[in-house]
Parts: sequence; structure tokens; C-alpha cells
Amino acid sequence: MAVTPPEPEPVPDPVSVPEPDPVRDPWKPPMRQALAEAGLAAVGGDVPVGAVLLAPDGTTVLATAHNERELTGDPTAHAEVLAIRRAAQALGHWRLTGCTLVVTLEPCTMCAGAVVQSRLDRVVYGARDDKAGAAGSLWDVIRDRRLNHRPEVISEVLAQDCAEPLTRFFRDTDFRPRPTLG
Repeated sequence: MAVTPPEPEPVPDPVSVPEPDPVRDPWKPPMRQALAEAGLAAVGGDVPVGAVLLAPDGTTVLATAHNERELTGDPTAHAEVLAIRRAAQALGHWRLTGCTLVVTLEPCTMCAGAVVQSRLDRVVYGARDDKAGAAGSLWDVIRDRRLNHRPEVISEVLAQDCAEPLTRFFRDTDFRPRPTLG
């Protein structure tokens, strides 16, 4: 009768340290700030999207914003549009040449249009939006060759961190119409 030798102990995989990402890593600190803004939107009952608009030096914050549609009743009060408006006001002009918009969710078509019209140099986003994204996933308004200004797009910075609050919000929010008095 043959004796089967025992199975060798599995060798645990060494803990791997992710390789540095020179494209995405520099944008992690402002993305964390945008995530904090997204949290403010959720507290107000809005989709948790936050944005930070950086000056041409890439570190000075010109404006921050989060979705305020529920708060204001304004369907255009997306985080990106509000950050662009506030940065333009802070600078005293609408051309945001050299500036970077950091946002937790890929911009929609409206916000992508605002990015192009404001002459931003760059958009950095966290979570992809396969249902309404206009920076490469569903549409690519931002880099459309027919337009006169095409900002750089850096995608999926802290993507999981940015997707989680959105997933939780849509899972836990009851969107049924509320009865009105009257």
C-alpha cells in the first residue's frame, strides 16, 4: 500500500506594495479633498459628488464644491459647474487656462461642456460613469476633435474610494415620489 505524502503547506503570497503611478499619484490628495466635499452632498440628500478646482500651480485650491441640486432646486448645480463658477469668480475671469478640475465622478455631458467652455487644461476624475459619463466612458465630449479646446483627462484616481459612496447612496436612497399636501 502506497503512502501519499502530505500536501506541502501553501506559501503565502508576499504582501505586494503597489508600484508608484506617476500619472495618478499626484492627484490623490486633491481627490481626497473632493471626497470630503462629496460627503457634504450626501448629508444634504444629494448624489455624493465633490469637486476641487486647482490653480495652474496644481496645488492652490481656487474652489471646492459638491452637488447642491436638492439644496437649491437647481438642476445645473452639479459639483463641477459650481466649482467652475466659484473659481472664475475668484480669478475675476471665465478663462481657467492652466487650471485642473478634480472630481469624484466622471463628468456628465453638461459638466463636460462647462469644462471645455471654461478652457480648463485638465480634468481628473475618480469613478467612471458608464451610464452618463462624457469624459471617455459613454461619450467623450471633453476630447472631441471637433471642438477648439480639448483638456487632458486623467481617469480613475482613487476609483474605488470614489465609487463606494455613490454605490451606497443609490443602494440606500428611496427615490419614490413623496406625497404632497394640498
